[in-house]
Amino acid sequence: MAQCARLFATACLSALMLTACAEAETDSQTQDAAPASEATEPAAQEPVATPGADIIADAPDSAWRTVDAEDLIHMVTSKGEVWIELQDEFTPVHAARVRELAETDWLDWKVFHRVIDGFMAQGGGAVDNPSIQAPFDPIQAEFGIRRDPNAIIVNELQERRATRDGPMAQAGFWDGFPVGTQPSALAGIVADGRVESWLLHCNGAAAMARTNDPNSANAQFYIVRGEAEHLNTQYTVWGKVRVGQDVVDSLNVGTQGQTLGFRPDIIEEFELARDMTDAPTVQVMDTRSPSFTAYLEALAASRDNGRLPDICAIDVPVRVLD
Repeated sequence: MAQCARLFATACLSALMLTACAEAETDSQTQDAAPASEATEPAAQEPVATPGADIIADAPDSAWRTVDAEDLIHMVTSKGEVWIELQDEFTPVHAARVRELAETDWLDWKVFHRVIDGFMAQGGGAVDNPSIQAPFDPIQAEFGIRRDPNAIIVNELQERRATRDGPMAQAGFWDGFPVGTQPSALAGIVADGRVESWLLHCNGAAAMARTNDPNSANAQFYIVRGEAEHLNTQYTVWGKVRVGQDVVDSLNVGTQGQTLGFRPDIIEEFELARDMTDAPTVQVMDTRSPSFTAYLEALAASRDNGRLPDICAIDVPVRVLD
């Protein structure tokens, strides 16, 4: 395999949708930087080594999983490019709808009409109508699945609440996607041999917007840019940003029609990599590989308590091959 040209590590981190999440929006506060003449020259510091950087760099080709072009969304915005991986195991109906949106060019030249710092960026509205109706039927919610632990394997890493204030559960990774789940051991004592599992709203999670009706998702979507744990098991996560979360984080903040002077960023193109002639190869470290295990051990060893950070704070390594 060719040497990677660039290496990226992506974070695994109403009115929300048409009437989405009842999240209170607060005015952002900014502090002016001191003029250059008043600024103090910072002292030079030695660069801090990223825990596990050597493990990532030395990981063999067998430790990397190539994202299928059928599952890779290329989104071009007015701020830059974003690459999002789709998955079918947890949300097949939503994945099919996202592919349909890409194939029909419905999202091209729509905008990110509601962007809240520390929360999410919602896209799919038109420049002159943030509530524009797409010519598709609403789809059924897919908030979670009943998983056969022997068929869809999640490497359970830590105890974690199902939702922000919900019951305790487990958290780990499936194919590089952060997952919450009932313990796999529970499958041995239930009739169908399955456990409840769901994709987490970590930073970079791509999910479908909806109204108060759980089965009203259509064409609008959002990408988490911060913390959205209260949406776990309430909204459908269909993908994960693999490259370009910095672009998502740079989108203009505001709500179309409500925020004075807000200029929404544009979705110039929303397409599948399979339909491109020059798509790069995006690879995600296999979260069941020995290299990923060693990477997790390095993360834990770098912390004072010797434990892994929260699942949403673990960056699953990603690399891009031209």
